[in-house]
Amino acid sequence: MRAYERMLEYVKYPTASDPESTVVPSTQTQWDLARALVKEMKEMGISNVSLDEHCYVMGEIPSNIEGYNGPSVGFVAHMDVSCEAPAENIKAQVIEYNGGDIIQNEELDLRIDVNTFPFIEKYKGCHIVTSDGTTLLGADNKAGIAEILTMAETLLNNPEIKHGNIKIAFTPDEEIGCGTEFFNVERFGADFAYTVDGDAFGECQSETFNAFTVNVYVTGFNIHPGSAKNRMKNAIRIAAEYEVMIPDAETPEHTEGYEGFYHLCEMKGDVESAQMEYIIRDHDINEAQRRCEFMKKAADYLNSKYGEGTVRVEITPSYRNMREVIEEKPQVVELVLAVYEEMGVSPDTAPIRGGTDGANLSFMGVPCPNLGTGGHNYHGRKEFAVVEEMDKVVDLLIRIAEKTAEL
Repeated sequence: MRAYERMLEYVKYPTASDPESTVVPSTQTQWDLARALVKEMKEMGISNVSLDEHCYVMGEIPSNIEGYNGPSVGFVAHMDVSCEAPAENIKAQVIEYNGGDIIQNEELDLRIDVNTFPFIEKYKGCHIVTSDGTTLLGADNKAGIAEILTMAETLLNNPEIKHGNIKIAFTPDEEIGCGTEFFNVERFGADFAYTVDGDAFGECQSETFNAFTVNVYVTGFNIHPGSAKNRMKNAIRIAAEYEVMIPDAETPEHTEGYEGFYHLCEMKGDVESAQMEYIIRDHDINEAQRRCEFMKKAADYLNSKYGEGTVRVEITPSYRNMREVIEEKPQVVELVLAVYEEMGVSPDTAPIRGGTDGANLSFMGVPCPNLGTGGHNYHGRKEFAVVEEMDKVVDLLIRIAEKTAEL
C-alpha cells in the first residue's frame, strides 16, 4: 500500500484536539484512530506494539543485522489535527494536477488559487490529495503516520534491506502543545529520532521557536452608563488599549524568517472583565523573554493608570528551541543531509516558524529534528499533500533507517 492510500483512510477519523480540555488525549476520537493503528501495526508484524492510558502508540522493528549493537532511530508523528478549521466529514479526493488553480469544489467554486499559492505550479504532472474545500484535509499529521507505516511495511516485507533498530511513536494532542506531556522516553527507547511533521519534501529542520503563552486578565467596574462618569472601568476598552501597545511590526502578519512576534489569538469579555490570549515566539530566547517583560510592563502602565490589579498577566513557557540540543548532536542532521545528497535533493534547513513534538523530545533526551511530509497549507481548508512527494518521504525514511546502521 502506498502512503497516500493509508492517509486517505486515516483522514476519515475526526481527530481534532481540544485546547479547552484538561485531559490527555483531549478528545475521545483520537482513541479511535489509535486503536486502528495498533491493529494495523500488529497485523503488519511490528513488534512490541502498545497503547498506553494517555493514547500514545508505540512499536518497534528490531534490526535485521546479526549482532547489531548500533543506535536505535525513532520516527514520530501525531494523531490529532488542528481545530482551527472544520475537521469532520472530510471528503478527501485525489486530483491529477495539470497546472493553474487546484479545483477543490466546482459547485461551490472552492479552489487553491495559483495566484495566492504560486508554488503549486511546481507540482504540475503530480497527483494532489485535498479536501472538497469545506474542511481541512488532515495531512498534518496523518501524512506522517502514513509514511512511517509505509516505511515499516516496506522494511518488514523486504528483509534484504538491512537496517538498525527502529522505534515508532504516534502521539496525541500535538496541535495544542501537549504531545509530549506523557511521552515515555524510556519505553520509546530511541537514541535519536525524527518527527515526520513538516511541510514540503526536502525539509530537515533543527530549529524551532522558543514559545510562551501569555494570558492577560482585565478587571473592570460596571455601572449604568448614564451615571458612569469617573466611575466606570470598561474592561473591554482597557483590553483594547493593552493590545494597541503591542508593536504592530512584531506580529505574524509582518514577520518572517528569524523574526519573532507577539500574536493575539483570542479576545473576549464585557465591561466587568476581559481576557486575551497571546503567544510569543522567537528563535532567540533572549528576544522571547524581552517580549514577555514588555507585556508585564504594559500591564504595569495600565495598572498605574486605572488602579492596581486592573490588569494581570500570566506567562507560561510552552517549548524551547531544539537547536540548543541538536547543536550538541550534529550527526542527527548530517545523516539526513547525506541521504538527501544521495537522492539528489537540495535540502531546506530553514528554521521552523512553529514547533513540533521534537522540540520537547530533544530536551527530554532524544534529539529530534523535523522532516517534511510532502504537504502544504496546513491548518486550513486549502491544505493538500502531493502523492509523489509522499512516496519520496517513504524512500527517505527507509534510507535513514539503512544509514543509521552504519553509524
